[in-house]
Amino acid sequence: MAWNEWNQPKPAPAPRAADLVAHQDDLGAVGHEAHVLHGALLKHADMAGHEPNSTTTCAPPRAATALTRHHFAMGAALTTTTTLWTSQLRALLQACAHISNHLDHTKASHARDDAKIRTTIRGIATPEVPVSRLSTYFK
Repeated sequence: MAWNEWNQPKPAPAPRAADLVAHQDDLGAVGHEAHVLHGALLKHADMAGHEPNSTTTCAPPRAATALTRHHFAMGAALTTTTTLWTSQLRALLQACAHISNHLDHTKASHARDDAKIRTTIRGIATPEVPVSRLSTYFK
């Protein structure tokens, strides 16, 4: 690139989209909804005829077993569907639990950090504090 090309005016950068902002109340609401969804799934979702909290391996329902025994292809298909449903349901339950637990932890962690900062600032709130001392609190 020649100097005269480099020296030409450059187009203005495209405006940036707003950064993602999440407030504590928003995080708490998302975590709460994930917890509620987790509870509702445990209560209402059918885990292949097992108790919702069961961690046993998914066994095919009686209908699939009976159909397979009578050589109907639908038996194997029903077993596959049940296995996939249970697998996906467990993944969704884990995701809900992870979201809820992570946001609860994040909220508590930020609250502790805020309390520590408030305490620190109150301890150095005199006008005579030199800048060099202030910088030790913000590393």
